Amino acid sequence: MKSFLVDQDGYYGEFGGAYVPEILHKCVEELTSKYLEVIESKEFKKEFDQLLRDYVGRPSPLYPAQRLSEKYGCKLYLKREDLNHTGAHKINNTIGQILLARRMGKKRIIAETGAGQHGVATATVCALMNMECIVYMGKTDVERQHINVEKMKMLGATVIPVTSGNMTLKDSTNEAIRDWCCHPADTYYIIGSTVGPHPYPDMVARLQSVISEEIKKQLQEKEGRDYPDYLIACVGGGSNAAGTIYHYINDERVGIILAEAGGKGIETGMTAATIQLGKMGIIHGARTYVIQNEDGQIEEPYSISAGLDYPGIGPIHANLAAQSRANVLAINDDEAIEAAYELTKFEGIIPALESAHALGALKKLKFKPEDIVVLTVSGRGDKDIETYLSFNEQL
Repeated sequence: MKSFLVDQDGYYGEFGGAYVPEILHKCVEELTSKYLEVIESKEFKKEFDQLLRDYVGRPSPLYPAQRLSEKYGCKLYLKREDLNHTGAHKINNTIGQILLARRMGKKRIIAETGAGQHGVATATVCALMNMECIVYMGKTDVERQHINVEKMKMLGATVIPVTSGNMTLKDSTNEAIRDWCCHPADTYYIIGSTVGPHPYPDMVARLQSVISEEIKKQLQEKEGRDYPDYLIACVGGGSNAAGTIYHYINDERVGIILAEAGGKGIETGMTAATIQLGKMGIIHGARTYVIQNEDGQIEEPYSISAGLDYPGIGPIHANLAAQSRANVLAINDDEAIEAAYELTKFEGIIPALESAHALGALKKLKFKPEDIVVLTVSGRGDKDIETYLSFNEQL
């Protein structure tokens, strides 16, 4: 049977690898040689599991959404990553990476952030472990996510607004990589998604795989079987999606549905739908699908959701799409907003704009009444209230 997981060279099929400047070669090599040995050790697992339980509040609930199930004609469960400490799935990864950084003797932590959730999660674990924290965030995102910016500062992080490009996630990642190039010896870069050079896509997927590990146990308890018929998650870089599908990736009984950001429509040029529009290229150290023009220049992406506003996609997901293992749907801004309001009114849960894209996929799918569907609510919507309200005023 074909495996969709990473090979020993850091590739998922033809996607992945490590394309880094010479100055970072040693850092990436060091990380590649150590990450598996550390994260598979008993000591690491014990500390990681204890922090996930006592600090993050795991396991996160698998909630049977009764009213949405009736509407969409299936048994719909919501994996509630929004209930984690800091309000999203991002903390699963930052706790794992800060433990690794500490074991590698690094003292200075840098990160990039879009919606601010990864920035907050990084600042949180740096406060916990008493480490210096610098977060790069596009100026556009600083303005639309100012509550998360204030949280990061309160936690002791230095937030650096990035003014290049369209001042969003791609640009903050560029700046974080520049910083890493200038301080390779003492700095550990906590990447927030399944993007970047190997071993980051694999490492982030493994740390987030606690999501699907829990889904297996929770479904066994609730349904008497440990697999769903469908898994649904939003995908930008792809960390919550990778965590949701990790333990099912080679199980062909399970359909995988990924929802990417359609923006104002894939035909408008105002979009971040990388799978629909991307061509093979290299971005931030990995070979993957990239939204680019005929000259190979990266196009500026657009999404109402700061966390999905990225012109690339994690190589794990590019490969799943290329091999037709995942069905990737583009969900437009208005479809995501409508789905968010529906979840709020039907189930009393206000989702993050990113998660709202996964919810927007439900209308585009047909289910049988006996189908078991698990949809990951990757984060809570507190950070997006102003966007929701301003969009609502326009309706």
